[in-house]
Amino acid sequence: MMTERKEFSLCGRYYVDDEIAREIGQIVWAVDRNVKGKRAAWAEPRFQAKDIHPTETAPVLMAAGQELECGFWRWGFPGFQGKQVIFNARSESVWEKKTFRESIGHRRIVVPATWFYEWSRNKEKNIFYRKDERVLFMAGIYNRYQDGERFAILTTQANDSMKPVHDRMPLILEKSEIMPWIFDDKRTEEFLHKEPCLLKRRTDYEQLSLF
Repeated sequence: MMTERKEFSLCGRYYVDDEIAREIGQIVWAVDRNVKGKRAAWAEPRFQAKDIHPTETAPVLMAAGQELECGFWRWGFPGFQGKQVIFNARSESVWEKKTFRESIGHRRIVVPATWFYEWSRNKEKNIFYRKDERVLFMAGIYNRYQDGERFAILTTQANDSMKPVHDRMPLILEKSEIMPWIFDDKRTEEFLHKEPCLLKRRTDYEQLSLF
């Protein structure tokens, strides 16, 4: 059984709900309608509202040739010696890591979430979300393995909304940045250095363990 590795000290859990499916469908349809002149084929038979943990399957937006599609891939690259899973990658050093170098150059994705969780030093559960949008779009990368595609979420330095709880946060994209992040290699470095939008925080005082 694979054990979770808290790679780069960011909590590994986020939530998806029915809004994710609707938002993805609208995005894929809009891109396909405007660029290709036809309605995108979109189905959500495997979609389920739930918390997502490392090693579980989750929806992602990725390139399929010149089109944008939704896939359901496993969260976390295989770790060292096959006993751990690497579910985050630092945006500042992603080019330097052999594990991520090929992926950041050619296999970028977007991971939608309703919100994500982070625990304080006192083990208080904090929920981070956008007040102005229904969905968070987190920058990600993927690779192919014998058991299928797996993805990791990029992290960056925390902004002011995240600093009270943690010094890292997911690299969050705007909806307008989804296409260039996935398709435009020339803008990758620009996105890796962007500061994410400010988030709202809700605290859940349940004393929960990270594992």
